Amino acid sequence: MKYFFVITAILFVGVLNSFAQNASTTKASEIIRLESIPSSSDMIWEGGERTLISEWDKLPTVSNVSTPSLAAFLPDPSKASGMALIIAPGGGFHSLSIDNEGNFLAQWCVEHGIAAFVLKYRLVPTGENPGKEFMEKLEKGQEKLDADMAPYIKLANADGLAAITYLRENAAKYTINPAKIGIIGFSAGGTVAANAGLNYTSEKNRPDFFAPIYAAMHVLDLTKLAPKPMPLFMAVASDDFFGFQKQSIELYKTYNVAKQPVELHIYEKGNHGFGMKKQNLPSDEWINAFRKWLESQDLI
Repeated sequence: MKYFFVITAILFVGVLNSFAQNASTTKASEIIRLESIPSSSDMIWEGGERTLISEWDKLPTVSNVSTPSLAAFLPDPSKASGMALIIAPGGGFHSLSIDNEGNFLAQWCVEHGIAAFVLKYRLVPTGENPGKEFMEKLEKGQEKLDADMAPYIKLANADGLAAITYLRENAAKYTINPAKIGIIGFSAGGTVAANAGLNYTSEKNRPDFFAPIYAAMHVLDLTKLAPKPMPLFMAVASDDFFGFQKQSIELYKTYNVAKQPVELHIYEKGNHGFGMKKQNLPSDEWINAFRKWLESQDLI
């Protein structure tokens, strides 16, 4: 348990800064404000969004997000495949790993002819040290933490569905195929992606595929499929210290027993939060496996 707390602290502790080394060089062409379900009157975010630098990987994180939005990254029209990918970064619903699990993947998408949209979903309100706040809550127990976060997870999940709706309604504007809109999410962002795939509420917000990567799915019912299941891709490491590989296996079994299209990659090493980092570990290969899977699904 002590090891768990130490590693979690490393993941979430940041220092206030506005710049980062190795930040993504690709710039969004547009920031889109999303219309989603409103927050309740007792939800108050003070001080606006904050950019922090993670002491773990020296990359930026964003916290205290109160307004959902999409950052659009569009490929050259000559390379465009027509596919769109909504990207939900992780961060324990207290922050967003905006580069490693967001902008870096968007840059990869653009290079492969995919229109990418990095989602800033609403987070738990925090001050200048969201990592410390997260740890203080976690020390009181996972169940209490989940209960405290539940209203904000509901908002985040709604923001994911709102993003799909927006792209489907505006597919022509971004030259995307409305039948090729998917959502990928990492860790807490994997909750948002998995919720969209399992609990969409209409044809407008139903993703055409979803990809939870080392996803936190314990707050979802993984034993039931959506009325119209769509292809599912997952990747996780055997040494994920949160144990999220168990949740990926559970969802894989549900899909597999129902004979629905699913692909799961469990890498021996990679731990949690590997994202787009190159660590010279087996998990580095997940993005290549994802590309081949997209090709096999005739998405690119």
